[in-house]
Amino acid sequence: MKERKLLLGNEAMALGLLENGCSVATSYPGTPASEILASAASLKKIHGLSMHVQWAVNEKIAFEIAYAAAITGLRTAVSMKQVGLNVASDPLMSAAYMGTKGGFILISADDPGPHSSQTEQDSRLMAVMAKIPVLDPDSPSQARYMAALGYEMSEAFEIPVMIRPTTRVCHSRQDIAVGPISVEPRTADFERNPVRWAATPKFRHQLHRQLEEKLDAMSRYAKTAPVWLNSGKRFSRALVVSGVAAAHTREIVEEMGLWGTISVYQVLQPFPLHADFISELLSNHDDILVIEESTGVIEMQLADRYRVKGRNSRDVPRVGELLPEDVERLISEFADLPVKTVSIPAPSPGRRPTLCAGCPHRASFYAIKRAARKGIYTSDIGCYTLGLNLGVVDTVLCMGAAISQAAGFYHAYRDMENRPDIVATMGDSTFFHAGIPALIDAVVQQVRFLLVILDNRTTAMTGSQPTPSTGVGVCGETLNSVDIEAVVRACGVQYCETGNPYQLKAFIPLLKEAVAYSRDSGPAVVISRYPCILDRRSRNERTPGISVAVNDRCDGCAHCVEQFECPALILDTTAHRVDIDPMVCVGCGVCIHVCPKGAIEEVK
Repeated sequence: MKERKLLLGNEAMALGLLENGCSVATSYPGTPASEILASAASLKKIHGLSMHVQWAVNEKIAFEIAYAAAITGLRTAVSMKQVGLNVASDPLMSAAYMGTKGGFILISADDPGPHSSQTEQDSRLMAVMAKIPVLDPDSPSQARYMAALGYEMSEAFEIPVMIRPTTRVCHSRQDIAVGPISVEPRTADFERNPVRWAATPKFRHQLHRQLEEKLDAMSRYAKTAPVWLNSGKRFSRALVVSGVAAAHTREIVEEMGLWGTISVYQVLQPFPLHADFISELLSNHDDILVIEESTGVIEMQLADRYRVKGRNSRDVPRVGELLPEDVERLISEFADLPVKTVSIPAPSPGRRPTLCAGCPHRASFYAIKRAARKGIYTSDIGCYTLGLNLGVVDTVLCMGAAISQAAGFYHAYRDMENRPDIVATMGDSTFFHAGIPALIDAVVQQVRFLLVILDNRTTAMTGSQPTPSTGVGVCGETLNSVDIEAVVRACGVQYCETGNPYQLKAFIPLLKEAVAYSRDSGPAVVISRYPCILDRRSRNERTPGISVAVNDRCDGCAHCVEQFECPALILDTTAHRVDIDPMVCVGCGVCIHVCPKGAIEEVK
């Protein structure tokens, strides 16, 4: 008898991959997809599997590794968040043409809302552009099932298959039966065929034709056909749902007593939408509402703007996540029923997001403000985006753009007499991900700016995954490490220094020196190195904490609270003084150097 466990959606997907023979799994961390690879690594250890699991330096590399293994006949998978798919889009487009031999699954987790992303983009549209099939799970258990379905389909049609879970599927939990993982291992067997695997433009034309034939066949594939949830009598009105909206709709239609008055269809494969389903739907229903996140991909393929309503027709909100109360309102309006007013308590004011107490990035940002007071500050994707609260982040575009945008600002101001200093910040993982090419370009173009690499020895924002400089793999195995200073100098940077942001009295002069160098001579790099306080692996690298206290010189000027914004500093406006919350303070002692009046001191 199988044991039942309450699994996270990402854990369920990892289970589905491994119990269907996945031999190579790769990823780059990004919420909401991060736990998929970590769960695969955990299952590998538990079951003693010989598969290869790794965090890659970015999503493009992760894709290419898993794809290459798939064309040897193995079953493989790559996972990422939706904006990561932008990075991997180049190999994706070609992989669709060349196809696969073994099963190859691409998991791209979307973030409607968005809860932790730059955009709400719909990965299904990337599948449409690449011309590969995409499966849309409504729950953790269905996501697990779709791993099996995806491998079967990928091998049947020799094509990459995308699974597109959304945040609610990735991060919800479900009771799932879990048994031993037992699959017959495969042996890699790459069959040389340069016409296919190294196709020239002439043969790419042929591959495109073959891809279109595959799409036609997949639009008739019985195993991924839409499911008529309340099959029986057809009604004039029909709901077409997919993803997590399908789970919401099933419950709401039943609760509203509409199960016997509206036909409900769940689409498992939003692209290519099944041809027979399109014909039957339009032949048998006069009024159709499509409820899907985040874009009208299904609605677009139904292509009847008179009878079909959805996001494209603006009958469904075009922005944001579809919550159960939204789905209930949409169904009520569609069924000509009174719309129930849902009273949702106003969110509490709370406290704006801020860096953790003791975060080394806070000290780095404080030092940057003092080294380049009227500068332009470009930054990047990571915890340090919260530096905008400290007034040291002016721009955040995408991974690696801090350096390229710094270059753009330099070229915009280069002929002005009072050119502003430009300081870019990015984390160590982001530097490896997308910073290196931009830095090489900045060196070649002699861009005069300072890059501060915030090296906290981990990928902190997504759950402390290792970076190439960590020297540790996803399973805890020892790996080679790459030295950031050596990479920076190999890019051609002449000024590269490393400092400890906790040692503020020395770190600020170091930054001032670097800013002065960059102003006159070209790009400069300072590596601000101190381990993340939440990363257990690096606890031995941290300095022992100290006790600090506020003395009577404090007059409540709030300089420390406003300029340093450590959560452990509490301003008492009534008593005109600042207190330190001992439950939050980690004893970094940086605030001692922040107070201009010497009111914070170490307690011996």
